[in-house]
Amino acid sequence: MQQIMETDVGISEYIGFDVPKIEGIIKQRFTDFLVFEVDQDSQVIHLKSLGMPSSSKKGGAATATGDATPAEPTGVATSEQKGAETLAAPVERPVEASTTEPAHESAEPTAEGEAKAEDEEPLQDDEPWPERFTNSLKPFLSEEVIVRVRELYLEGPEPPFVSDSGWAGRQAKVAGGTGTVAGETGKLAGGTGDAAEASSTHEPAEESESKGKGKRGRDRGRGGRGGRGGRGGGRGGRPGAKEDHRKVLSDPIASKETRTGLHQIIRDLFGGKLDTETDTTASPSDEGSRIAIKWSKRGGGGRGGRGGNRGGGRGGRTERGNYPPYIHFTLQKTNRDTQDALAHLSRTLHCNVKDLSVAGTKDKRGVTVQRVSLRRGNKTVEDVWKMANGLNGRRTMEEVMTQRGERGVRIADLNYRKASLELGMLKGNAFVITLRNVRVDSLETLDRAMNVIKTKGFINYYGMQRFGTASIPTHTIGLALLKGDWHRAVSLILRHRPGEHPDVVAARNAWLVDKDLDRALDLMPRRVVAERCILESYKKQKGDTRNAMGALSTIPRNLRLMYIHAYQSYVWNAIVSERIRTYGAEKPVVGDLVFEGASSAKADADGEDVEIALDAAEGENSLEDKVANEDNAGTSSRSSKRSRKAWEPPKVKTLTDADLDNYSIFDVIMPLPGKDVDFPGGALGERYREFLRRDGLDPDNFVRKQKDYTLGGSYRSVLHLPKELSWAVMKYTDPDVPLAQSDEDKLLGFPPPVSDENGKFIALQINLQLGTAAYATMALREVTKTETSSHYQTSLTQASEDQKYRTADGGAEEEEAE
Repeated sequence: MQQIMETDVGISEYIGFDVPKIEGIIKQRFTDFLVFEVDQDSQVIHLKSLGMPSSSKKGGAATATGDATPAEPTGVATSEQKGAETLAAPVERPVEASTTEPAHESAEPTAEGEAKAEDEEPLQDDEPWPERFTNSLKPFLSEEVIVRVRELYLEGPEPPFVSDSGWAGRQAKVAGGTGTVAGETGKLAGGTGDAAEASSTHEPAEESESKGKGKRGRDRGRGGRGGRGGRGGGRGGRPGAKEDHRKVLSDPIASKETRTGLHQIIRDLFGGKLDTETDTTASPSDEGSRIAIKWSKRGGGGRGGRGGNRGGGRGGRTERGNYPPYIHFTLQKTNRDTQDALAHLSRTLHCNVKDLSVAGTKDKRGVTVQRVSLRRGNKTVEDVWKMANGLNGRRTMEEVMTQRGERGVRIADLNYRKASLELGMLKGNAFVITLRNVRVDSLETLDRAMNVIKTKGFINYYGMQRFGTASIPTHTIGLALLKGDWHRAVSLILRHRPGEHPDVVAARNAWLVDKDLDRALDLMPRRVVAERCILESYKKQKGDTRNAMGALSTIPRNLRLMYIHAYQSYVWNAIVSERIRTYGAEKPVVGDLVFEGASSAKADADGEDVEIALDAAEGENSLEDKVANEDNAGTSSRSSKRSRKAWEPPKVKTLTDADLDNYSIFDVIMPLPGKDVDFPGGALGERYREFLRRDGLDPDNFVRKQKDYTLGGSYRSVLHLPKELSWAVMKYTDPDVPLAQSDEDKLLGFPPPVSDENGKFIALQINLQLGTAAYATMALREVTKTETSSHYQTSLTQASEDQKYRTADGGAEEEEAE
């Protein structure tokens, strides 16, 4: 099985073909590839503060504990700015905190003082789950059951899968905007449907204003914001609201007194928010009856225990709900896929992964920084910061403020926001890329290579990440789907791939060699999505493999579409290579396509926009990462679907001789194949058509009976010019020395990288900013003229390691000789 190379996916040409090759290693260390998201206001996102935030009590800006001088976070809209992130309610502004001291202390902490602070923390009922909850439940429930009750309580009264397009919080349900509160049945008198769940507290009817304006204060319900409740009432009043079937079962309890005590402690502890009842779904047991614990349909009334209703009893919202429904924060992740990092956060924050959204996915191998939004439920910025940093027993405040984040994840700069992030809500990415062990004939060659992409740009190829990292490129699966060759598509998906995890290899062998379907499913990890879907479909068909199309249809739609998009990208790469090889990359030629009325700047911007319509994600990601993000990120996934549905092909122009002086090479675009795009004119257009025919496709028919496989098409700029670009040459001797520093390490006060003027090795450090549709690895490829496939770069890294050990051994031998 051969690993795929650049030429296998249509990548073959260079702009600066006359510049000598520059050898170097990409991503030897994680900090060799730093990525910073650029938001819609063109602000580069960085971690600004590691300190703990605090929510404002009177509507002012939130600050970090212990510091009265808030700092504006980079890339975060203020209340005066327009757009999806504009605030009408308190904005949390993080503050620069000491990198070596706990945020809540101004003096250097002592061990005694720190222990005292930690002992006091669980006694504060502002904690989402005070320690006394656990201690009170221990006489009645096992530790495992207590953990499940805690997770249920922290999720809040609303089932996590129900979408929330309005304000969160447990607000009162009102009828028709008149301020009249519905009864405890959970139905709205003037609503559009049955409420799936009642509000956690009910505001007395006589306290609501008759015109629906409501009261401005912490007990304000949804109906109290200008009649918002009248447009369908509360969350539960909307059509399609789901019932809450969540519950936690206790172990069997034989003693009636113990069961009675459990009923009583749950009522007292949670103030009626949680209900208990004897479980009737299980068969009677000699060991006793099980008690089911679930969220109360009444939401808890107003009496409340100490930690139950902290909002003061009668309000539609508790104190925790007085802020907008989303919390945005900055995420730095190291060597983790975006979806992997979000899954980790969902576990630490006790939320569903669909409550977390991002504007774009980022590379795994590297250190990346981006904004994330959380549908917060009843969590505050303090809760989120503490939970994400392990301040629940795993870590101390001093450890949080002096050590790196757990599992390569650190969050900071938390803010309340009215809306979530959605895929495509960014301008691009800024990169700091360090190329190590550079071998070049002269420094002048380095400058020549860098000036090529600074002035002429680089070919805007789809990078190798687009096509997977295995020996079976994803575009071959996409072609099989387009041709309706279902059995071949299944065969390609289930085939062996080199370098896979032993569990996956064993699972494939169980099916491909032994034909043992049950064993294959037992062994196949759940992260291997497509393969499991096919095998599970075969199992439902009792081992019958004839319905390959049906088996493929069980694969998540986004993953199937990514196979299709990979084929479109392959065709685009190949035809652009043909264009550059035949006509060069200096100027437009007759037959080239441009957007009507385009200037260079417009072509570039529009090219990025149509890419978002197709991909709903950025370039620097693996196929699996983008699929997982679109499939699981909830709001973002819906956004990408809206983008695809709303997108209309822009008008394009085929250039004639008379047009050539009016356009530059940066205006030239190339279509991705589909029914809604035009082919280039002249010989290149015919070459495009012939390419598709050779693959067994009709260039004039991209409509399929299976609508998911109907191609609309898109346009993409042939060249991409970096928005910002600078570079520097560094020298070093230790092959493992850090040459760049992450935001987190800077804030922790770790020593900055230091170059060695007399070093043995040369490194090239590049700072550049690219649009959303461009691949940084393709910019590097133009500089180095080196293969960018992962296995080739791995071989270079291994060679560098061998060289290091040979150098070390040689030095030891010299010492022994002396």
